[in-house]
Amino acid sequence: MFHSKKRFVLSISLCFLLSGAFAQSHSSDILAFREKLNKNYADPDKSPLSKEKLQEFEGLPFYPVDEVYRIEATFQKLPKVDLHTFKTSDNRLRDYEKYGIATFTLDGQEMQLTLFKSISKVITPGYENSLFLPFTDLTNGKETYGGGRYMDVEIPEGDSIVLDFNKSYNPYCAYSTNYSCPIPPKENDLPVYIKAGIKHF
Repeated sequence: MFHSKKRFVLSISLCFLLSGAFAQSHSSDILAFREKLNKNYADPDKSPLSKEKLQEFEGLPFYPVDEVYRIEATFQKLPKVDLHTFKTSDNRLRDYEKYGIATFTLDGQEMQLTLFKSISKVITPGYENSLFLPFTDLTNGKETYGGGRYMDVEIPEGDSIVLDFNKSYNPYCAYSTNYSCPIPPKENDLPVYIKAGIKHF
């Protein structure tokens, strides 16, 4: 009986240690992502900020890292190539491949998000295996940019996909009207507050 209780206590302790290690690793990953984003925005050759804003730039505003918004969703790849035409912020049209559907539960509600793949022949190095996830939620126009936010998500090998809203970022249109940004589709409008990732600048 004593040994049984001891094993139980050890198992619980191990679970806490593993959980803590994962949380620390996740937090470090998000902080590295944000550091890279801030570095790009501070670079005059890469930044969407005007010269005036760049001179005052001290870093982008983010929500605190929250593991609740790192979600492992069920992923269904669409069986055939179907193009989706996005309207953009400057009234243009841009086509993406409608690649798959992610299904998950958040705040007790089952939700779905559609993920898209670029069909452009010119893809930014490092993003060849990425899916584009534009979305809106109840924070838009209040704590976050009114036009929604974006995420880049790695193409999964199986039937699950990680959606980490802590890595959400703003379209460049949030900082300047000189850019043409896809407007998130209605099907990706989440009826909840996503208090993770980037805030309004």
